[in-house]
Amino acid sequence: MAVEVVIDFIAQSLALVTDTGHMLTDAAAIISAQINGITLLLSAWFVYEGIHRLIDPPAVEGLHVVVTGAAGIAIDIVATWLLSKANRSSLNIEGAFQHLLNDLYAFIGTTIAGLIVWLTGWARADAMAALLVAALMLKAGWGLVRDSGRVFMEAAPTGVRPDEVSARTAALDHVMEVHDLHIWEVTSSFPALSAHILVVPGADCHAVRLDAEQMLHAAYGIDHTTRQVDHAISEPVAPVDAHCADPHGPVHAGSARTSGA
Repeated sequence: MAVEVVIDFIAQSLALVTDTGHMLTDAAAIISAQINGITLLLSAWFVYEGIHRLIDPPAVEGLHVVVTGAAGIAIDIVATWLLSKANRSSLNIEGAFQHLLNDLYAFIGTTIAGLIVWLTGWARADAMAALLVAALMLKAGWGLVRDSGRVFMEAAPTGVRPDEVSARTAALDHVMEVHDLHIWEVTSSFPALSAHILVVPGADCHAVRLDAEQMLHAAYGIDHTTRQVDHAISEPVAPVDAHCADPHGPVHAGSARTSGA
């Protein structure tokens, strides 16, 4: 990236400057997907400058752009291949991978633009390549800000509806009520759930807990759960085991209350 910065000033290429900014965000992705996404959204400046250069294109050293872009392609192919083997369930790793992949596309576009400038002298090709790179940055940046924002706000994972989870849990055998249900992501690809489940008097509360655990794993991929399962008592009944007996007053069978994310 440092080498490219130097060549940026020599070649006066906006496409190379845009690539340099993209490489900077690649490094930031390892630190934080949120910061990465925000810095990618700064590509708005590249859009502005690209449009300006389409109207009034400066002289661009096409050969410098071609050589630097070709080197970038070679390096990005190796880096993308290596990172593809990593655990991409992490939002940071996936963000870095997507950025490297986008950077590869950007280098290809920049190299083609450099060839056009070098062979034909049409300087506007450089600005068009810069706009292409900026569009890739905006797309990747928005996705990272959105996904990391869900983690920061403790929202339910994408595709998981708390009201649906609550209803399916309440529909399990012997379950009378589900409340205080919360679903969130501790980090990317690490959903967590907590809930209070009331079962009919005399039912095996531990069996219900296992049934709920299996349902959550099979239907939603949620393995990290905290479930308090107790007997609901609406009228005097025979004593039950002390370790899972906890009267909670009158309830209505099959009801479910959800709170939280």
